[in-house]
Amino acid sequence: MQNKNYQMCTKCVMDTTDPEITFDENGVCSHCIEFDEVTSKRWYPNIEGTKKLETIYSKMKKENASKQYDCILGLSGGVDSSYLALKLYEEGIRPLVVHVDGGWNSELAVQNIENLVKYCGWDLHTIVVDWEEMKDLQLAYLKSAIANQDVPQDHAYFSSLYHFATKHGVNYVISGGNLATESIFPKSWLWSAMDADNLHAIHNAFGTKKLKNYKTIGFYELYLYYPFVKKMKTIRPLNFMPYIKSEALEELKEKVGYKEYARKHGESVFTKFYQNYWLPMKFGYDKRKPHLASLIVAGQMTRDEAQKELEKPLYDEKELKDDKEYIAKKLGVSDKEFEEILQLPSHDYSDFPNMTDKYKKMKRIQNLVSKLLGRKISNYS
Repeated sequence: MQNKNYQMCTKCVMDTTDPEITFDENGVCSHCIEFDEVTSKRWYPNIEGTKKLETIYSKMKKENASKQYDCILGLSGGVDSSYLALKLYEEGIRPLVVHVDGGWNSELAVQNIENLVKYCGWDLHTIVVDWEEMKDLQLAYLKSAIANQDVPQDHAYFSSLYHFATKHGVNYVISGGNLATESIFPKSWLWSAMDADNLHAIHNAFGTKKLKNYKTIGFYELYLYYPFVKKMKTIRPLNFMPYIKSEALEELKEKVGYKEYARKHGESVFTKFYQNYWLPMKFGYDKRKPHLASLIVAGQMTRDEAQKELEKPLYDEKELKDDKEYIAKKLGVSDKEFEEILQLPSHDYSDFPNMTDKYKKMKRIQNLVSKLLGRKISNYS
């Protein structure tokens, strides 16, 4: 339920749990204003988007005509990446399909992925992250008590994808990221999962094993090597079509036999726990708010409907108990130890070494080069 002490936007459901939010004279928040004035200009759920996507696909196919694959696609089992896979198949795109198993997959996610690749007639390449190392890193993150506990999974996913793409000579990365459902998110809540400096610092402080097999992507790899040396390009096709998640889900069910998850991010047990318990309990962040706000500004939901969603409990009491026991057992700690970890004082990512200074320096150089060339430079992997 919405805390009466927080000011909520009069247009969406974002509120002052984002400390950087501001409101205009009508009570409309800075997120809505940014969407209308900036973000929406990069969103094409119309005939213009169809034409732009056709051009992108045509260029990609032409460049890779002599290769085995046109691009690389990471499949998590979620609706976004699954629907994207279906659309790529229907467009005759030949993706190198990869699933990164970080150890937290639900059985339903595995089944959904299998059904999808079978329907498309694709081979699936599964990269299994070393569980002993992942377990040690995940525990280190929990003990660090920072907000973003999904970094071990997220960093492993993207680093594995980029390393695998390079190995197979693929330079187009197809992402399910989209503005229809993810256009709004408070920057103050979470820091980048791609900060390898921060990851290693946290692991050095709280980990007990060496990360020998866990692949990371360093700052210069991310911002220089992959985009400029390897010419990697990230394409987000869902931004060029009228992507309505509820309709996409029904299409997946009908064509592929896709099974719906009980909750958002139900494909990962840990992500479900982290988003529905850890963030609200330790930091007061309810990730439903930016998600619902995104649907509102995209015209897929009304503010009243979103408020009713927020009235629902984040977790069923029994389900939470079961998930806690499952996670503790999988991480190799007792229920008591796990509860003690959950009660540790919260920290900010900036309490540990990170790449913020490098990023700021890079942005200054980027702005200088943009001025000299007279055009915006933003070619990041």
